[in-house]
Amino acid sequence: MAIVVEHDKRVREILAKSLDVFADEGYEDVTFQKIADRCGITRTTLYIYFNNKREIFLGSLKQLLSDMEISLKEIINNKDLTSEQQIRMMMETIIDHCEENIKMFDVLLNYLSQMKKAGVDPNEKVRRRVVRLRHLMSTVIIRGIQNKEFKEINVHIINELLYGLVESAIFRITVLNQADISEVKTIINQSIDGILLK
Repeated sequence: MAIVVEHDKRVREILAKSLDVFADEGYEDVTFQKIADRCGITRTTLYIYFNNKREIFLGSLKQLLSDMEISLKEIINNKDLTSEQQIRMMMETIIDHCEENIKMFDVLLNYLSQMKKAGVDPNEKVRRRVVRLRHLMSTVIIRGIQNKEFKEINVHIINELLYGLVESAIFRITVLNQADISEVKTIINQSIDGILLK
């Protein structure tokens, strides 16, 4: 059991440190050696845990999303918060994670562009990665409707709207280099205002 725990701990450490390497160097310029150097291990040791840099990159993204999901679940499980407070806090948390990991989203944008050039549908890949995030958003929206905090609305459409605003924030940060996304945050809050049952 201790060996498995130690293995999992080492994998998490590698993924956390490699996230910085990808953010600093960009996907194209990252090598196994650079990741191994940053982790303080040899390339041979790194191969014990991962087969290639793509596997590490995707693992880093998964860990980033997993960390965000943990934060969101804490919000959802806080019974002292109303559904309105939960959805506002969730959206704020998501946007904050995006701002904090801007370099990684820039690397992701380039990675997705490469996939598209190679004939792979990036939309499908992204959707699979964020399905749990979207499910958590839907959970709060449904709860808000059931608690009579939100209007009787189409959950899928509201989820699409809020998720689209997150995508807009990421686009503004990574592509347009806008450090200030307060406008997106305002739009998100106004959108939430629009679903409240007043």
